[in-house]
Amino acid sequence: MSFNRYDNDPRINLGSQLGTNQSLYSLRTAIRSGRVPVIRTFIATGDDRLDALAGAIYGDAKYWWVLAAASDVGWGLQIPPGTIVRVVDINDVRGVT
Repeated sequence: MSFNRYDNDPRINLGSQLGTNQSLYSLRTAIRSGRVPVIRTFIATGDDRLDALAGAIYGDAKYWWVLAAASDVGWGLQIPPGTIVRVVDINDVRGVT
Protein backbone atom coordinates (compact mmCIF):
# COMPACT_ATOMS: atom_id res chain seq x y z
CA MET A 1 0.00 0.00 0.00
CA SER A 2 1.42 3.35 -1.00
CA PHE A 3 1.21 6.61 0.90
CA ASN A 4 2.75 10.04 0.62
CA ARG A 5 3.23 13.16 2.69
CA TYR A 6 0.15 14.78 1.15
CA ASP A 7 -2.30 12.02 2.10
CA ASN A 8 -3.50 13.93 5.16
CA ASP A 9 -3.25 17.46 3.80
CA PRO A 10 -6.55 19.24 4.53
CA ARG A 11 -6.08 21.53 1.53
CA ILE A 12 -6.25 18.46 -0.68
CA ASN A 13 -8.70 16.24 1.22
CA LEU A 14 -10.78 19.08 2.66
CA GLY A 15 -11.02 17.16 5.91
CA SER A 16 -9.80 17.62 9.46
CA GLN A 17 -6.59 15.61 9.04
CA LEU A 18 -3.12 16.88 9.69
CA GLY A 19 -1.49 19.09 7.10
CA THR A 20 1.82 18.18 5.52
CA ASN A 21 3.92 20.27 7.88
CA GLN A 22 2.06 18.84 10.87
CA SER A 23 2.63 15.31 9.56
CA LEU A 24 6.37 15.91 9.34
CA TYR A 25 6.37 17.43 12.82
CA SER A 26 4.47 14.38 14.12
CA LEU A 27 7.02 12.04 12.53
CA ARG A 28 9.98 13.94 13.98
CA THR A 29 8.33 14.02 17.40
CA ALA A 30 7.62 10.28 17.25
CA ILE A 31 11.25 9.57 16.38
CA ARG A 32 12.60 11.78 19.17
CA SER A 33 10.27 10.15 21.71
CA GLY A 34 11.19 6.63 20.60
CA ARG A 35 7.73 5.69 19.31
CA VAL A 36 9.27 5.33 15.87
CA PRO A 37 12.71 3.80 16.35
CA VAL A 38 15.67 4.56 14.15
CA ILE A 39 16.70 1.19 12.73
CA ARG A 40 19.89 2.29 11.03
CA THR A 41 22.15 5.30 10.60
CA PHE A 42 24.94 6.08 8.22
CA ILE A 43 26.98 9.09 7.18
CA ALA A 44 26.24 10.59 3.78
CA THR A 45 28.98 10.95 1.21
CA GLY A 46 29.25 13.71 -1.35
CA ASP A 47 27.36 11.67 -3.93
CA ASP A 48 24.28 10.79 -1.83
CA ARG A 49 20.84 12.07 -2.73
CA LEU A 50 17.75 11.48 -0.60
CA ASP A 51 15.67 10.19 -3.50
CA ALA A 52 18.32 7.65 -4.53
CA LEU A 53 18.79 6.55 -0.93
CA ALA A 54 15.03 6.15 -0.45
CA GLY A 55 14.85 4.08 -3.61
CA ALA A 56 17.60 1.78 -2.36
CA ILE A 57 16.25 1.56 1.21
CA TYR A 58 12.47 1.61 0.74
CA GLY A 59 12.20 0.45 -2.86
CA ASP A 60 10.64 3.76 -3.94
CA ALA A 61 12.34 7.15 -4.35
CA LYS A 62 9.14 9.02 -3.43
CA TYR A 63 9.84 8.27 0.24
CA TRP A 64 12.82 10.66 0.25
CA TRP A 65 10.84 12.93 2.58
CA VAL A 66 10.84 10.21 5.28
CA LEU A 67 14.64 10.22 5.29
CA ALA A 68 14.66 14.03 5.33
CA ALA A 69 12.26 14.20 8.27
CA ALA A 70 14.02 11.44 10.22
CA SER A 71 17.42 13.02 9.64
CA ASP A 72 16.35 16.62 10.35
CA VAL A 73 17.58 17.84 6.98
CA GLY A 74 15.96 20.39 4.70
CA TRP A 75 14.02 19.60 1.58
CA GLY A 76 16.82 19.57 -0.95
CA LEU A 77 17.38 16.16 -2.46
CA GLN A 78 21.14 16.55 -2.25
CA ILE A 79 22.56 16.41 1.25
CA PRO A 80 25.96 17.63 2.43
CA PRO A 81 28.71 15.07 2.99
CA GLY A 82 28.93 14.09 6.64
CA THR A 83 25.17 14.33 7.27
CA ILE A 84 23.93 11.58 9.57
CA VAL A 85 21.08 9.86 7.75
CA ARG A 86 18.57 8.11 10.00
CA VAL A 87 16.47 5.28 8.60
CA VAL A 88 13.14 4.28 10.13
CA ASP A 89 10.78 1.42 9.23
CA ILE A 90 8.33 2.74 6.65
CA ASN A 91 5.51 0.81 8.34
CA ASP A 92 6.11 2.73 11.58
CA VAL A 93 5.81 6.01 9.65
CA ARG A 94 2.34 5.10 8.39
CA GLY A 95 1.12 4.98 11.98
CA VAL A 96 2.07 8.56 12.85
CA THR A 97 1.58 10.65 9.70
